[in-house]
Amino acid sequence: MIHLASKKSVSRRSFLRGGGVAVALPWLDAMLPAFATRAQAAAATAPPRRFIAIMYGLGFHAPHFFPTEAGRDYAASEYLKLIDGHRDDFTIISGLSHPEQNGFNGHASSITWLTSAKHPGLPGFKNSISFDQFLVAKLQPPTRFPSLIVGGESLSWTANGSQLPQEASAAALFKKMFVAGTPAEVKEQKQDLERGRSILDTVGGVAKRFGKDLGARDREKLDEYFTAVRDLEAGIQRREGWTDRPKPKVDVAPPKDVPDRTDVIAQTRLIHDLITLAFQTDSTRVITYNAGGFNPVPKIEGVDTGWHDLSHHGQDEQKIEELAIIERAEFQEMDRLLTLLKTAHDAGGPVLDNTTVLLGSNLGNASAHHPTDLPILVAGGGFRHGQHIVAGGKGKDNARFCNLFVQIARHLGVETESFGSSDGASVKGLES
Repeated sequence: MIHLASKKSVSRRSFLRGGGVAVALPWLDAMLPAFATRAQAAAATAPPRRFIAIMYGLGFHAPHFFPTEAGRDYAASEYLKLIDGHRDDFTIISGLSHPEQNGFNGHASSITWLTSAKHPGLPGFKNSISFDQFLVAKLQPPTRFPSLIVGGESLSWTANGSQLPQEASAAALFKKMFVAGTPAEVKEQKQDLERGRSILDTVGGVAKRFGKDLGARDREKLDEYFTAVRDLEAGIQRREGWTDRPKPKVDVAPPKDVPDRTDVIAQTRLIHDLITLAFQTDSTRVITYNAGGFNPVPKIEGVDTGWHDLSHHGQDEQKIEELAIIERAEFQEMDRLLTLLKTAHDAGGPVLDNTTVLLGSNLGNASAHHPTDLPILVAGGGFRHGQHIVAGGKGKDNARFCNLFVQIARHLGVETESFGSSDGASVKGLES
């Protein structure tokens, strides 16, 4: 018997166009294929769970960030007033940090913000896998990019402690995600992948033969090398599968990089736009963004002093007020990002509802380089929000930041009992 399909499938990337304006359609039932199987229908109506971590390396002035009361009825602090329209979409968590974060300088804890490895940069230090890459390894997301690493210095580390490269250029990131290469470029990419595989096959074989005569310590180093080779091979296999697949089409003009590196707000806006597009097109489900901070004077009205200098205010009221101008601008952009993720839709509704957003810093007091009492905000992802949770005591009595990582991992579908320095406790009240 021949069945005629009367139902037409509407593309998930359909737009309503008129008067020179293009508006992206929300998720519609008509976007299911006419003869979708139960599995296809389930996949289409069960939106992917996503994760993004954004770190602000110079922290926030704590009295302007943390509420003075715990619970749901807290009075919004100066900075939280700027995002209070999203109060029901986020939770403030105080009393968290990683233990033993004294390192080679006062900012070294930035490289362990997502790992919790001890004594960053000191002799004998070796970093561990970052939380984003742990999620990628466990979830194996079926996306073109297993993860995206954007912004300043990379926050992402492999299982053998190697730092992964980041992409700081918004224009290059857009091209990577949405601009199709010419046939010649695609062919060259395939050849590069084939060359990469043959090189790995060759050196892997030589290393195995070489390892037979090595001592225990050298064999350990060689095992680490094999792990790196296997990671590279897995990456090559993933990229091979996407070479011939068309990239998603977006009705957005390619961004131009901001020529003035001190115009941090313009740069942030570009990255936030691309983060939203990456999630909305399911180009990736895991993103890290080092929003950073730097020494020069940022291009923000009312700021005349170097950003790093202001972060070391020493309780100077004038410096604190100038620093607050920068940090208020950052929170205004946070508000915009939450709005973008809330108004973008997928199969399950707002993208924010299915995206766990982790915002914070590696420094609780940047003026004194203290890596305790970290400012942490969790948004979206279906958690129980609208509250300020005090997870631990002050300073050395902080609860383990990695306990939150374990909760997030489980929430994303990863069955795990531990990560990094977690000690089995949980942040009570975050999940209903």
